[in-house]
Amino acid sequence: MLARIRGFIVLIQFSITVGIVIVFMYAFRNHTHKVIKTWMKIQMFLLGIKLEEHGKLDTSCDMVVLNHQSLLDIIVMEYIHPRDLAWIAKKQITDLIFFGHIIKAPRMISVDRDDKAGIISLLKDCKDRLSKGRPIALFPEGTRSSGKKMLPFKPGAKMIANKFNLKIQPAIILNTRQILDSKSLKQTPGIVKVIYLDPVQADKKTDWFEKLEEDMNKVFEEEIEKL
Repeated sequence: MLARIRGFIVLIQFSITVGIVIVFMYAFRNHTHKVIKTWMKIQMFLLGIKLEEHGKLDTSCDMVVLNHQSLLDIIVMEYIHPRDLAWIAKKQITDLIFFGHIIKAPRMISVDRDDKAGIISLLKDCKDRLSKGRPIALFPEGTRSSGKKMLPFKPGAKMIANKFNLKIQPAIILNTRQILDSKSLKQTPGIVKVIYLDPVQADKKTDWFEKLEEDMNKVFEEEIEKL
């Protein structure tokens, strides 16, 4: 019952603060990253999240890939990563009447999965953000999982990384769904465990992407067994 009450409060809090953040990002266009970082710090505090990190985050990587089970995944990685990440989001989110500006204002990347021509736009946007020193961040699963098993990887991350010869930082995030489940609208303070795998260099001549998926699944499954 308490978790549902917390979830309801978070929903109201998000609705209000996201609106404020959007206004600030448009008002201070050259400081959107600072606005986002401030909001993430506030969220980490309000949600009662403590971090447990394993391995080392390589900030020189120009792509970050992680498993996805909760909205909290983005909040945690934005809080951790010092660089101005350019997240790839579904067009459905960008098209939301007001909240879609959470993607537009900080110049994130929108992709229409149903439009083949959208791939050209996606690559163009990725090239632009990379040229501005912004790492590309995405969930190779494409959507949220149940948190018990990772979903098969979509080819998008492979295509982008091969196209621009990127160095990739893989990461596994655990317990975010237990802390914030937007589907059941439950919120409980807790520890988020983040595991950084060794960076991987994209290479069209190798099966790096398939190996990456295998390694991330292995780490995820080992951690789930410990719970």
